[in-house]
Amino acid sequence: MKASELKFVLKLLGNPPSYRMALTEMKTPPKAGDREKLCRELGDRELVAYSTEIQRFRIEPPGKALLRLKAVELPVTEAELRILQACRQGSCTIAGLKSLGDELQPTLRGLCDRGLIKATSEKIREVWLTDRGKLYLRDDCTPTGTATISLNLLNNYLRFLRKPLELIATPTLLGAPLQPAPPPTLGSLSDEDLLALITSLDHELGTENYLPIFHLRDKLRYSLSRDQLDEALYRLQRHDRIELSALQEAIAYTPEQIEAGIPQAIGGCLFFISRL
Repeated sequence: MKASELKFVLKLLGNPPSYRMALTEMKTPPKAGDREKLCRELGDRELVAYSTEIQRFRIEPPGKALLRLKAVELPVTEAELRILQACRQGSCTIAGLKSLGDELQPTLRGLCDRGLIKATSEKIREVWLTDRGKLYLRDDCTPTGTATISLNLLNNYLRFLRKPLELIATPTLLGAPLQPAPPPTLGSLSDEDLLALITSLDHELGTENYLPIFHLRDKLRYSLSRDQLDEALYRLQRHDRIELSALQEAIAYTPEQIEAGIPQAIGGCLFFISRL
């Protein structure tokens, strides 16, 4: 591990127990561009993780096609429409969209997920030490050479080493190979759980009671098989808890998103979920 990398992770150790901080607070390396580069390199090695904020984006062909639809046919929220109109000529930044406040970044992510826009520049906001990084510092880190390390950073490291092992990393990583946690058991959701999730996703994504099924499939990809989810949605529809409706205008969605709907022998696929 290079001296600059070591200083970076030791700085994170100064913020227990989450070992998380805003990248702008790091101050090491001094230049913002060098901090971003170093953070991404450590992220590639899974020693740290980080969250990003979209700074610049461009409209994609499906987004341009959507803007050509009549206003009453647009399957987007007011915030989504404003963003699409802002970049209808190509690439733009978030500078003119600050009035959307906390709604801006989730809306941009949603449009990216639907293939309507593409993020071309993202800024790292927060960075934190992963469990893999914690175990690396505890068991495998062996710096060599000559470097100047402040006593404050050394103190962060000593305090970290004095913590019991069970407080450093999750139990699944202690004395076991580093691997993803096993997925939940299939079929573990009740109908009420499913309804609550549909309501939560609709609110989170701002789909105004027209939640595309692909969002639900993605959320439940480890919990329910495709057939199990289809069966559960049909059951909720029979009991008048939801309504399933077909996709009328496919141009706003990717082929993969459309394929996530429920195929029908006649009339295309069922694509939207509405609570009753």
